[in-house]
Amino acid sequence: MIKIAIIEDDPTISQMYRMKFESDGFDVRLAANGQIGIEVVEKFQPDIILLDLQMPEMDGAEALKRIRSKDWGKTIPVIVLTNLGEEEAPHDLKKLGIHSYIVKANLTPRQVVEQVKAAIKAA
Repeated sequence: MIKIAIIEDDPTISQMYRMKFESDGFDVRLAANGQIGIEVVEKFQPDIILLDLQMPEMDGAEALKRIRSKDWGKTIPVIVLTNLGEEEAPHDLKKLGIHSYIVKANLTPRQVVEQVKAAIKAA
């Protein structure tokens, strides 16, 4: 079973993706902000992370920096899933090794699941 961590502060969006990924056979863990996300990723050791950028407590870019600074977090594929256009995103995201960047409004949940499956195959 593929393990995915979804770090997203909007409970409606995170639950929607949880249901979609679970119906596709994924083992899903949710985190409502970057700080909790780091803890979830460390304990759960997911195969892939879906990461929002704009969150309270700790934003996605800072959470990713901290995940990447740990041995256990250096190689986990990360897909940024946000409403920020790429031009608005922090410029150092690419240096932190994201797999891809998805604007939420541009894809359906089914398309996001397909992108995640493709990223896992490529990893």
